[in-house]
Amino acid sequence: MTVYSISAPICVNLRLSSYKTVNIMENAESSKVKGKVTGIILSGGKNTRMGTNKAFIRVDGERLVDTTVRIFKDIFSEVILVTNSPLEYLDQDVLITVDIIKGKGAMGGIYTGLFYSTSDYSFVAACDMPFLSTRFIKHMIDEIGHHDIVVPAPSNGLQPLHAIYSKKCLHSIKKHMDMGKLKITGFYDSLKTSIISADTIKSFDPEGRMFININSKEDLKQIS
Repeated sequence: MTVYSISAPICVNLRLSSYKTVNIMENAESSKVKGKVTGIILSGGKNTRMGTNKAFIRVDGERLVDTTVRIFKDIFSEVILVTNSPLEYLDQDVLITVDIIKGKGAMGGIYTGLFYSTSDYSFVAACDMPFLSTRFIKHMIDEIGHHDIVVPAPSNGLQPLHAIYSKKCLHSIKKHMDMGKLKITGFYDSLKTSIISADTIKSFDPEGRMFININSKEDLKQIS
């Protein structure tokens, strides 16, 4: 039996299952994506508005965390889940870690995920987004090029919790956290950023549901 110290960051890697390839061409293309980018799921919110852990809310019969992990594992070879309650997620076949630097919100979660990622780039998303699009995430990966950040910008603004970050972001994130500046987009100016336009987003998401996140019971009712 392995005992993990709670005083240090927990990093648990569980590999419980494998999957079969059904199409050789699709598998070859998928392998290119999987070897290039890590998927990071942020599940460390305080859930004050919902009153319960949002990750375990069911939408269309499936828990949000299960939906997110399923989509991520279809795209990425390495999936990291950052959470303040790691023992609640031991049923997930992913790498689980807690924040390296406590009390820094989503920015601290991004920093932790990038720190543990073995890839140069990582796609980051919150665990409370029920309408993630595999096609759009792969499109974002195609847009990386020489950029450090790839972020969608629908009509209501940038979506930093549905974005790709390179390891080069670690220094800038740490600098901003040390200064107490926790607005995620605050460190973008010092890095090469590719912004995906609203028109491009609409071509993947004409109903405008892709960036919906569930923060309250009212949000849940609106998508039901």
